[in-house]
Amino acid sequence: MSKPPRLTLPPRARARLLDTARGAFAVHEAGAPLRGTALLVPGFTGSKEDFIALLEPLADAGYRVVAVDGRGQYQSPGPREESAYALEELGRDVLAQAAALDGGPVHLVGHSLGGLVSRAAVLRDPARFASLTLMSSGPGAIAEEQQARTKLLVAALEALREDMPAVWEAMRAQDPQDAVPDAPELTEFLRERWLATVPEQLIGTGRVLISEPDRVDELAAVPLPKLVLSGTVDYAWPVPLLDEMAERLGASRVVVEGAEHSPNAENPQVTAGALIAFWEACTPE
Repeated sequence: MSKPPRLTLPPRARARLLDTARGAFAVHEAGAPLRGTALLVPGFTGSKEDFIALLEPLADAGYRVVAVDGRGQYQSPGPREESAYALEELGRDVLAQAAALDGGPVHLVGHSLGGLVSRAAVLRDPARFASLTLMSSGPGAIAEEQQARTKLLVAALEALREDMPAVWEAMRAQDPQDAVPDAPELTEFLRERWLATVPEQLIGTGRVLISEPDRVDELAAVPLPKLVLSGTVDYAWPVPLLDEMAERLGASRVVVEGAEHSPNAENPQVTAGALIAFWEACTPE
């Protein structure tokens, strides 16, 4: 899971609800759309906080930046129905969020699962977007080893969806014994986020991660600027697979040193710089 490097919003950012045609979504927002608007979509077990370190540098560069909790994810409400979290439904949510931002086409950034959700939105209505960045997000289902782990988690959630604390404790018990302990405030936040997320959201999106087909050829046919960004190592989709996907898409490619699956949290300054350079390159003067 992504772990934010800090939890306090920068002075120029605010937390609010974004009202859309498909309901209200909790967001963090910063900056004014002097050069455009960016919508940041988090991954599996994640939230808007995963992008907290990107808000200030992107806003300083002249962008309005909106990081969102998807439906049923942390502080955004969602139904207790698994069908509500089908990928196409989540893609429609992103389209509604982009429409509610009122500022022309949106630079869309999807991290991990959020990349699959963002791809679904773009394939449905590319005219809503100025560009697409797939951050640590691959062509289809996650790597086989991660599929096995995710299947176990989905099974646990199906059996214990009314006892999310028990699933949390079991999941954290699988952490490596030599892992550096999280700071107490981060530990508290991660647990709070887990408990606040709708179990059916985790079940539905977990199934997406282990079953999504390769849709790269469909996306390559969409005439939209694209960027594939990742760390130097990725447990969900191997980096060579992301390299190949970028070639198939005809996309720009950035590898962020000092980062693995979450460049947005692990090396936010370099990640922000790469996003800004990409957006500048694909935006007409």
